[in-house]
Amino acid sequence: MEELLGQVALRFSRLPMFPFFDLAHYAASVLSLKEQPGAVDVSYRSPIACWFSAMLYCFGGSILSSLMLAEPPVGFLANTTNVLLASSVWYLVFYCPRDLAYRCFCFLPIRLLLAGMKEVTRTWKITGGIAHAHQHYKNVWLIMIVVGWARGAGGGLISNFEQLVRGVWKPETNELLKMSYPVKISLIGAVLFTMQHISFLPVAKPNLMLYYTSFLVITKVIMMLTDNAFTPLAPFEKVLVGLLFGLHPPCPEASEAKVPYNGASSDYDRTTAGETSDSVKRRHAKKTE
Repeated sequence: MEELLGQVALRFSRLPMFPFFDLAHYAASVLSLKEQPGAVDVSYRSPIACWFSAMLYCFGGSILSSLMLAEPPVGFLANTTNVLLASSVWYLVFYCPRDLAYRCFCFLPIRLLLAGMKEVTRTWKITGGIAHAHQHYKNVWLIMIVVGWARGAGGGLISNFEQLVRGVWKPETNELLKMSYPVKISLIGAVLFTMQHISFLPVAKPNLMLYYTSFLVITKVIMMLTDNAFTPLAPFEKVLVGLLFGLHPPCPEASEAKVPYNGASSDYDRTTAGETSDSVKRRHAKKTE
């Protein structure tokens, strides 16, 4: 049984991403872009800005990881075939007559298939980013984690810049302030594959790729079918946050109960001040008499 599982994992780890998985990644990314508020309006006002936003969605991980390693961020343009494939998907989704391409991609079985295949590419992007970082910094595990994370979730991490291209500025949506599920799971994957790469995690790489990808695909499909924002990481996050950073945030009532700030006084202070002023008046009246 273990031998059979090992063979399946080995064959899975050798799956080529081009063209089908890459196509699914581009389609899912462009669909997500079109469903952003105001994206359709931008596509008619400025097709170039819309195309650039789509490329950031499709190749954001490659751009961000290149910047981290001091490489040209336009390096993804060297792969002309992939850029043309992503551009074709963008054009069909945004400009196909009667929105036929978008409606076809939104058909639930096709949408689920695209989402699952996109999660497969996420694993390959994370492992590719870690291997690329290892070439520049041998066994520097922190850099490998950061670059692998950037490669796997770059589209989310640079979302503020992408929004700026479309004329939207929402700094409160920064992924570091409130991480989305893909960004969190990419970080976990980057940690796991880095630990495996430096031989700290005693699991074969093909097996880890199979386990991690299966978890990604299953959870993604379940979340889409149930239309639920609850993620499987939520219970662990709650426990870890409470354990490491405190169980509860500061209570507003407790801060209000403290000595007031800009000159405001409490009831006790007002009472004391009133009694003091009365006694001063009596002493002043006696001196006058």
